Amino acid sequence: MTDTVNEAPAIEGIILTDAAAAKVKALLDQEGRTDLALRLAVQPGGCSGLRYQLFFDERHLEGDVVGTWNGVDVVTDRMSAPYLAGATIDFMDTIEKQGFTIDNPNATSTCACGDSFH
Repeated sequence: MTDTVNEAPAIEGIILTDAAAAKVKALLDQEGRTDLALRLAVQPGGCSGLRYQLFFDERHLEGDVVGTWNGVDVVTDRMSAPYLAGATIDFMDTIEKQGFTIDNPNATSTCACGDSFH
């Protein structure tokens, strides 16, 4: 699935913005890797009980949910997928903040460290 100029489509409820897709693609090009996907998962931990993991992964596990935006594969394991339905992955590059952000409507609360939700 590819996105349009005005909006990024959701596959299995996860959205990757154009800015995030461009940054991921640039990082992969810089590394010279075409075999990696961006993996988003939730893991136990953090003040509120769960925390995000966002990393490059060459593995494809049984039950993975895979979506593609502008040539970038986003992979989520089947256990994390329900927690991430409707989540938007974006990339910010401003004076105040640089990095990937995850806006998740399922996160009913967060802690001060910004590293967890439930």
